[in-house]
Amino acid sequence: MPHPNATLYYWSMFGSHLSIAGSMVNALHEAEKLSLDTVQVFTKNQQQWKAKPLDPTMVKEWSGEVKRLGWGDRIVSHASYLINLASANEELWEKSVTLMLDEIERCETLGIRYLVHHPGAAVGQTREEGLARIAKAYRTLFKKTKGYTTVSCLENTAGAGTTLGRTFEELRDLRAMILEGTGCPDGRIGFCIDTCHAHAAGYDIATRAGGASMLASLDDTCGIQNVRVLHVNDSKAPAGSNRDRHAHIGEGTIGIATAPKSLGASGFAAVMAHPAFAAIPKILETPKEDAEDGTPMDTVNLRRLRKLFPA
Repeated sequence: MPHPNATLYYWSMFGSHLSIAGSMVNALHEAEKLSLDTVQVFTKNQQQWKAKPLDPTMVKEWSGEVKRLGWGDRIVSHASYLINLASANEELWEKSVTLMLDEIERCETLGIRYLVHHPGAAVGQTREEGLARIAKAYRTLFKKTKGYTTVSCLENTAGAGTTLGRTFEELRDLRAMILEGTGCPDGRIGFCIDTCHAHAAGYDIATRAGGASMLASLDDTCGIQNVRVLHVNDSKAPAGSNRDRHAHIGEGTIGIATAPKSLGASGFAAVMAHPAFAAIPKILETPKEDAEDGTPMDTVNLRRLRKLFPA
């Protein structure tokens, strides 16, 4: 059910993926500076298999700042791109499970509610076998993290090569396999839907009608109430290209036909208007750069999205 003040919530719960360079707390401060309402971060160097344990002093500072900002129920982390829980290679699969376990534990320590990850790639096996490998991984992960509050969010993908999660049906089947195999509460496993990925995967959302159609398909297959995080990105590549290339809002193939001033005719309008998304984190993963006048593009993108809502 949407929040009773859903219209107000549409204006909030916007964030961006920001750098943790120097200290994780810096991402919180940057988000606040940009007038965002939440943030997405890596909790470690995402290009490394192993990381130093979280520093207790930093954890305390992080927790204090999260409390000050009132963001305890909305922060998102993205798991390392090295992880492939679908791998048929036993060594890589074991390393992936170990790293994913560390990602979950770090989120739990930091009080980060949502952990987004790409399902994986079914290299050298069928897609069904790849999904089974992920479900098997989760039997270990959820057994070792019983009672945790961190929610794992399976992210849809653009569908290049053997990557899993291109279709909503595949995401639905994977979540069902995980729930059946682990017996965990269904609240521990949800979805993250990326607008760029959906468009590139073939759900053409260049028009508002296309966006509404995509959302109807999502609801019919996955249950839109199970979407816990949105990644709001335009796409440099055309619909159905299977290419994951993010663009600024209104400057890609989702919004370019309508231009930033008339995004109400694009699929972004349908996505932003859906009540199920009112009170969930909506994260920008667009390029980090400034507009010609020096305004951070995160600010420009946020203004464009907010114009879709009534005054």
